[in-house]
Amino acid sequence: MAEQAPAAKPDMKALQKVMKQQISLMTPDRQKQVMALSPETKGALMTIYAKHTRRSDTITLRQVMHEVLSDYQSIATGLMTDNGEQAAGAARRLANHRLPRGGLLPYFQPDQVNDEKLSVLVSFNDAVEGNALRLADAADKGDLSTAADYYKKVTDGCMACHATFRGVPGQTPYLR
Repeated sequence: MAEQAPAAKPDMKALQKVMKQQISLMTPDRQKQVMALSPETKGALMTIYAKHTRRSDTITLRQVMHEVLSDYQSIATGLMTDNGEQAAGAARRLANHRLPRGGLLPYFQPDQVNDEKLSVLVSFNDAVEGNALRLADAADKGDLSTAADYYKKVTDGCMACHATFRGVPGQTPYLR
Protein backbone atom coordinates (compact mmCIF):
# COMPACT_ATOMS: atom_id res chain seq x y z
CA MET A 1 0.00 0.00 0.00
CA ALA A 2 1.36 3.43 -0.93
CA GLU A 3 2.19 5.85 1.85
CA GLN A 4 0.21 9.09 1.60
CA ALA A 5 1.96 12.37 2.16
CA PRO A 6 0.24 14.72 4.60
CA ALA A 7 -1.90 17.29 2.84
CA ALA A 8 0.05 20.48 2.23
CA LYS A 9 -1.47 23.73 3.32
CA PRO A 10 -2.88 25.47 0.26
CA ASP A 11 -1.01 28.48 -1.05
CA MET A 12 -3.80 31.05 -0.66
CA LYS A 13 -2.18 33.60 -2.97
CA ALA A 14 -1.84 31.01 -5.72
CA LEU A 15 -5.40 29.85 -5.12
CA GLN A 16 -6.73 33.42 -5.28
CA LYS A 17 -4.86 33.85 -8.56
CA VAL A 18 -6.56 30.72 -9.95
CA MET A 19 -9.96 31.99 -8.78
CA LYS A 20 -9.40 35.39 -10.40
CA GLN A 21 -8.35 33.69 -13.63
CA GLN A 22 -11.48 31.53 -13.56
CA ILE A 23 -13.72 34.52 -12.90
CA SER A 24 -12.10 36.38 -15.83
CA LEU A 25 -13.41 33.64 -18.15
CA MET A 26 -17.02 34.17 -17.07
CA THR A 27 -19.53 36.43 -18.73
CA PRO A 28 -19.98 39.85 -17.12
CA ASP A 29 -23.37 38.80 -15.70
CA ARG A 30 -21.91 35.68 -14.10
CA GLN A 31 -18.92 37.65 -12.79
CA LYS A 32 -21.37 40.02 -11.11
CA GLN A 33 -23.21 37.10 -9.49
CA VAL A 34 -19.99 35.54 -8.23
CA MET A 35 -18.68 38.80 -6.84
CA ALA A 36 -21.98 39.29 -4.95
CA LEU A 37 -21.53 36.02 -3.03
CA SER A 38 -20.82 36.32 0.68
CA PRO A 39 -17.28 35.95 2.02
CA GLU A 40 -18.42 32.67 3.63
CA THR A 41 -19.55 31.22 0.31
CA LYS A 42 -16.39 32.39 -1.45
CA GLY A 43 -14.34 30.84 1.36
CA ALA A 44 -16.21 27.54 1.02
CA LEU A 45 -15.53 27.53 -2.72
CA MET A 46 -11.84 28.23 -2.07
CA THR A 47 -11.74 25.32 0.40
CA ILE A 48 -13.21 23.00 -2.21
CA TYR A 49 -10.97 24.30 -4.99
CA ALA A 50 -7.89 23.92 -2.77
CA LYS A 51 -8.50 20.16 -2.66
CA HIS A 52 -8.30 19.92 -6.44
CA THR A 53 -4.83 20.08 -7.88
CA ARG A 54 -6.01 19.06 -11.35
CA ARG A 55 -7.52 21.84 -13.44
CA SER A 56 -8.29 22.12 -17.12
CA ASP A 57 -8.26 25.07 -19.46
CA THR A 58 -10.41 23.28 -22.01
CA ILE A 59 -12.84 20.66 -20.68
CA THR A 60 -16.39 21.33 -19.56
CA LEU A 61 -18.20 20.26 -16.41
CA ARG A 62 -20.03 17.58 -18.42
CA GLN A 63 -16.66 16.16 -19.49
CA VAL A 64 -15.45 16.22 -15.87
CA MET A 65 -18.59 14.33 -14.85
CA HIS A 66 -17.84 11.73 -17.55
CA GLU A 67 -14.36 11.26 -16.04
CA VAL A 68 -15.90 10.99 -12.56
CA LEU A 69 -18.37 8.40 -13.84
CA SER A 70 -15.51 6.39 -15.34
CA ASP A 71 -13.66 6.43 -12.01
CA TYR A 72 -16.91 5.57 -10.19
CA GLN A 73 -17.40 2.53 -12.43
CA SER A 74 -13.77 1.51 -11.93
CA ILE A 75 -14.30 1.60 -8.16
CA ALA A 76 -17.27 -0.75 -8.58
CA THR A 77 -15.21 -3.09 -10.75
CA GLY A 78 -12.42 -3.14 -8.17
CA LEU A 79 -14.85 -3.87 -5.36
CA MET A 80 -16.65 -6.60 -7.30
CA THR A 81 -13.42 -8.35 -8.29
CA ASP A 82 -11.68 -8.05 -4.90
CA ASN A 83 -9.14 -5.66 -6.40
CA GLY A 84 -8.60 -3.18 -3.59
CA GLU A 85 -5.79 -1.43 -5.45
CA GLN A 86 -8.06 -0.68 -8.39
CA ALA A 87 -10.86 0.54 -6.11
CA ALA A 88 -8.48 2.72 -4.08
CA GLY A 89 -6.77 4.24 -7.12
CA ALA A 90 -10.05 5.05 -8.85
CA ALA A 91 -11.49 6.49 -5.63
CA ARG A 92 -8.52 8.83 -5.25
CA ARG A 93 -8.84 9.95 -8.88
CA LEU A 94 -12.54 10.60 -8.33
CA ALA A 95 -11.80 12.63 -5.18
CA ASN A 96 -9.25 14.76 -7.03
CA HIS A 97 -11.18 15.09 -10.26
CA ARG A 98 -10.25 17.83 -12.64
CA LEU A 99 -11.92 21.22 -12.29
CA PRO A 100 -13.41 22.38 -15.59
CA ARG A 101 -12.56 25.49 -17.53
CA GLY A 102 -13.74 28.43 -15.44
CA GLY A 103 -14.40 26.30 -12.33
CA LEU A 104 -17.86 25.14 -11.31
CA LEU A 105 -19.93 28.31 -11.26
CA PRO A 106 -20.18 29.00 -15.01
CA TYR A 107 -22.06 25.72 -15.39
CA PHE A 108 -24.80 26.41 -12.84
CA GLN A 109 -28.13 27.99 -13.70
CA PRO A 110 -28.39 31.70 -12.81
CA ASP A 111 -30.79 31.01 -9.93
CA GLN A 112 -28.27 28.57 -8.44
CA VAL A 113 -25.43 31.06 -8.02
CA ASN A 114 -26.37 32.48 -4.65
CA ASP A 115 -25.35 31.95 -1.05
CA GLU A 116 -28.37 29.82 -0.15
CA LYS A 117 -28.05 27.36 -3.02
CA LEU A 118 -24.24 27.11 -2.88
CA SER A 119 -24.21 26.57 0.90
CA VAL A 120 -24.68 22.83 0.31
CA LEU A 121 -21.52 22.41 -1.76
CA VAL A 122 -19.22 21.69 1.19
CA SER A 123 -21.46 18.89 2.48
CA PHE A 124 -21.87 17.45 -1.02
CA ASN A 125 -18.11 17.64 -1.49
CA ASP A 126 -17.53 15.66 1.70
CA ALA A 127 -20.27 13.17 0.82
CA VAL A 128 -18.69 12.43 -2.55
CA GLU A 129 -14.99 13.18 -2.34
CA GLY A 130 -14.52 12.70 1.39
CA ASN A 131 -16.21 9.31 1.27
CA ALA A 132 -14.21 8.39 -1.84
CA LEU A 133 -11.01 8.99 0.16
CA ARG A 134 -12.38 6.98 3.09
CA LEU A 135 -13.23 4.22 0.61
CA ALA A 136 -9.67 4.30 -0.71
CA ASP A 137 -8.23 3.99 2.78
CA ALA A 138 -10.49 1.01 3.56
CA ALA A 139 -9.61 -0.64 0.24
CA ASP A 140 -5.90 -0.14 0.93
CA LYS A 141 -6.38 -2.07 4.18
CA GLY A 142 -8.15 -4.87 2.32
CA ASP A 143 -11.46 -4.06 4.01
CA LEU A 144 -13.61 -4.17 0.89
CA SER A 145 -16.82 -4.54 2.89
CA THR A 146 -16.25 -1.15 4.54
CA ALA A 147 -15.11 0.25 1.18
CA ALA A 148 -18.43 -0.90 -0.31
CA ASP A 149 -20.29 0.90 2.48
CA TYR A 150 -18.45 4.09 1.51
CA TYR A 151 -19.31 3.45 -2.14
CA LYS A 152 -22.99 3.73 -1.23
CA LYS A 153 -22.28 7.01 0.58
CA VAL A 154 -20.49 8.32 -2.53
CA THR A 155 -23.52 7.30 -4.59
CA ASP A 156 -25.90 9.06 -2.21
CA GLY A 157 -23.76 12.22 -2.36
CA CYS A 158 -23.71 12.18 -6.16
CA MET A 159 -27.46 11.76 -6.33
CA ALA A 160 -28.12 14.54 -3.81
CA CYS A 161 -25.87 16.98 -5.66
CA HIS A 162 -27.42 16.12 -9.01
CA ALA A 163 -30.93 16.50 -7.60
CA THR A 164 -29.99 19.98 -6.37
CA PHE A 165 -28.01 21.31 -9.30
CA ARG A 166 -28.74 19.18 -12.34
CA GLY A 167 -32.31 18.03 -11.98
CA VAL A 168 -33.59 15.11 -14.02
CA PRO A 169 -31.64 14.59 -17.24
CA GLY A 170 -33.75 14.90 -20.36
CA GLN A 171 -36.42 17.02 -18.72
CA THR A 172 -36.83 20.64 -19.67
CA PRO A 173 -39.22 23.35 -18.54
CA TYR A 174 -39.38 24.57 -22.13
CA LEU A 175 -41.75 21.85 -23.37
CA ARG A 176 -45.53 21.91 -23.08
